[in-house]
Amino acid sequence: MTSTSRKAYGVKGAPYAFLLPATVLFLLFFALPIGYAVWLSFRKVQVSGLGLGSGARKEVWAGLENYADALTDSELVAGALRVLGYGCIVVPVMLGLALLFALMLDSEKVRLAPVTRLAIFLPYAIPGVVAALLWGFLYLPDVSPFCFVLERLGLPQPDLLDGGPLYLALSNIAVWGGTGFNMIVIYTSLQAIPAEVYEAARLDGATPLQIALRIKIPMVAPSLVLTFFFSIIATLQVFNEPTTLKPLTNSVSTTWSPLMKVYQDAFGKGDIHAAAAQATIIALATLLLSFGFLRAANRRNKQEASR
Repeated sequence: MTSTSRKAYGVKGAPYAFLLPATVLFLLFFALPIGYAVWLSFRKVQVSGLGLGSGARKEVWAGLENYADALTDSELVAGALRVLGYGCIVVPVMLGLALLFALMLDSEKVRLAPVTRLAIFLPYAIPGVVAALLWGFLYLPDVSPFCFVLERLGLPQPDLLDGGPLYLALSNIAVWGGTGFNMIVIYTSLQAIPAEVYEAARLDGATPLQIALRIKIPMVAPSLVLTFFFSIIATLQVFNEPTTLKPLTNSVSTTWSPLMKVYQDAFGKGDIHAAAAQATIIALATLLLSFGFLRAANRRNKQEASR
């Protein structure tokens, strides 16, 4: 091989060399665990006799038995319905606030924009478990300063960790922590809009409200789709908030969300095969919902572009 061919081969192989570390990490810590979980979901432990002695418990092929049990599990279905109600609160409120804050920060009259932007984003930097603990103690009537003030004023003290208000309490933690990230995504898209577009709109007599509704929001629609996509995935994978609040209230069961059910079956009951099947179903459901939403959004964008 000549020196020229070696240089050409080296140039062509350089991108693959840069990709190699990330590819290895992806295979070891993402693809391989997923494949192992799928393999476990098709197996089960068979117990012979009393389950004592060597060979009394062995792992055998189960086929789709674990999946059938998971799809007919009332606790898993109930957890999915609870997460659906939780998502109906979190996603619209969080994205609505993120869009509102982004539009306000993009206004010409805003003051101290960097400080305000940092203040809105800062809750996202706090770990979810820490945030849930902080809000949990603020919710507890015995230690909450808000309940203390309400008591002094002679007003009723709502128990946010019991019954229907529990959904609002959990949703508040997610909204408080996720609004800042979505705001940054939308605000970055707003900053990329050419200033000439705004100048042309002002020359046509458009008010700031009309510019926001008819120019800014339509032009950041791709960012709204992206944030909605991320929010759906995060909602389906809710785990930290209810798990952290569980010791503080009896209203949160060990199977409140689908991922809590997976954790309980895997580490509470020791049935890792059933937990693997449930985790695979949750992953497939997330994939199908995400794919369907993105496909619908792309179809709508193509229809608008063709008009």
